Amino acid sequence: MTAQAPVPAPVAVVTGASSGIGAATARQLVAAGFEVVVGARRLDRLRDVAAPIGARALPLDVTDPASVEAFCAEVPRCAVLVNNAGGALGLEPVASADEEAWRWMYEANVLGVARMTRALLPALEASGDGQVITIGSIAAHEAYAGGAGYNAAKFGVRAVMQVLRAELLGRPVRVCQIDPGMVDTEFSRVRFAGDEHRAAQVYAGMTPLSADDVAACVVFAATRPPHVNLDSIVVTARDQLGTRQVHRRA
Repeated sequence: MTAQAPVPAPVAVVTGASSGIGAATARQLVAAGFEVVVGARRLDRLRDVAAPIGARALPLDVTDPASVEAFCAEVPRCAVLVNNAGGALGLEPVASADEEAWRWMYEANVLGVARMTRALLPALEASGDGQVITIGSIAAHEAYAGGAGYNAAKFGVRAVMQVLRAELLGRPVRVCQIDPGMVDTEFSRVRFAGDEHRAAQVYAGMTPLSADDVAACVVFAATRPPHVNLDSIVVTARDQLGTRQVHRRA
């Protein structure tokens, strides 16, 4: 009797994986039995994430079509795509909006998701049980003062995922968007151009989510049976209610 060849582990791709939610997601997916390919702009930091867990690190800038094409050409098999790359810049009102910041947010959050999904969709479908998991934000559900550029981008991501879900109905690809509230990562430091004090004030007096909290949601969605589609997961800290209400202890 001929022994059967072992079934290869499913491949998961994680974008924006050099830190924060992306790095935590890569670690947890490896622990869950996935073969993981990680991408980010900061290749040195990405390799620091990938090496200890045996993931494959490739340079990736989702705002650059050529970078996306080169990255995806190196990924012939893919069962799970985690669109994590993105972010926010600034907190200015519409009256003083920085158009370049808005343009980057749209490129990174919306077009980046579209580029990665379009490029890997054939491999996801060929896997027989593909899944697109996109990290959105509660900013995709509730607008707030100063957030117009980021709100517009994340509302856009949510629309793209809802349309994708409809377009893939009946095909072997699931679509999930995970929308976290406040997460203690580099998010606020990037938003405020490296201002550590201002970033720290965002989480003062409350207990935010951790990157691992969100990563656990990704792994939960990715490991449901093939017939189960978690369309949307909204996850916030107990201390946060929507984008406007946060309980802070003295």
